[in-house]
Amino acid sequence: MDDRPLGTDEVRRYARHLVLGEVGLGGQRRLKDARILVVGAGGLGSPAALYLAAAGVGTLGLIDPDAVDLSNLQRQVIHGTPDVGRPKLASAADRIGALNPHVVVEPYPVMLDGGNAGDILPRYDVVVDGSDNFPTRYLVNDACVRFGIPLVYGSILRWEGQVSLFADGPEGPCYRCLFREPPPAELVPSCAEAGVFGALPGVVGSMQALEAIKRVLGVGTSLRGRLLLFDALEVSWREVRVRRDPECPACGDTPSIGELHLVDYEDFCGMPGVAAAEDDGPEPAFPPRLEVEQLLALLEGDDPPLLLDVREAWEWREGNLSSLGAVHAPLGALDELMAGLPRDRPVVAVCSMGARSAGAADYLRARGFPQVANLAGGLAAWARTVDPELVVG
Repeated sequence: MDDRPLGTDEVRRYARHLVLGEVGLGGQRRLKDARILVVGAGGLGSPAALYLAAAGVGTLGLIDPDAVDLSNLQRQVIHGTPDVGRPKLASAADRIGALNPHVVVEPYPVMLDGGNAGDILPRYDVVVDGSDNFPTRYLVNDACVRFGIPLVYGSILRWEGQVSLFADGPEGPCYRCLFREPPPAELVPSCAEAGVFGALPGVVGSMQALEAIKRVLGVGTSLRGRLLLFDALEVSWREVRVRRDPECPACGDTPSIGELHLVDYEDFCGMPGVAAAEDDGPEPAFPPRLEVEQLLALLEGDDPPLLLDVREAWEWREGNLSSLGAVHAPLGALDELMAGLPRDRPVVAVCSMGARSAGAADYLRARGFPQVANLAGGLAAWARTVDPELVVG
């Protein structure tokens, strides 16, 4: 880095930084010299980009091919009503320029793919992933691992958020260490289908900006090896330790992922859609959605349902209902484990908050399982109502 000097206006602008011992003049110069790429100018990218710009990051790359839609404005705070219909990058660049004219914005109005990731990402010191789909998340992770770029990860859905730091050095885990394979596409509801609370991306995106700034400054304790889980309804944070997986196909001892342009990320994360099952089978023994009290009554009956926990392995290890006969079938493996599930017994799918299990229940019904329900509110609701000692990862 060149440690370019700060102008008079910048000294005044960053005065509250300069008095911090962890930042000071040297740290502010490092921020000015830093190059950070934000993938997505949406819910997470909006607060992340704004706080990175306000902090004085000298160059911000922005990737997003979309235009501003009216439905975006509930959470994508970098855009305004007059921007509806404009390219998101044009809107975001204008807002950043108004906030801090010292920041250089490098726009990429493209869909990130295996063909262009190797050209774009190596230009930056840190990548902040604000994408909202699995193909992009896996691609960004694989590229950051390949090129040795720290990756600040974030995700949001409904009332839940996650944030971590991946691919930060040879000992740091990557996204694939946590989620080896994506779930089938139809099992994961989008924000449009499941909803997202408007202020939630502000919390998670700001945490991503904070982590990226700390990484540039080299201060504090990073989120490497730590996944933070935020529950907006409970206003609570939980932390899960994440370790590098020696068998990880991206960062493991013998990685199997080769050239990025040879990986079909859409095919890797997707599968052919399946039409909904015809409504000519028997009526289900219980409704497709169960409240905790209804599930309790069924579990105490003569024909208790099978509890199907579709969370990831690390979430299952944190806490589960195996004492009630729950079985573990992660979303990513549900298709192959489905053959071992009973079709003549009621099944109740569960996850942390009820979003993933709702998709799993729909998935099983579409494949001929006649009695499948989803636990409304997930294990978080179970913990609130029945077992406060249950750790919900």
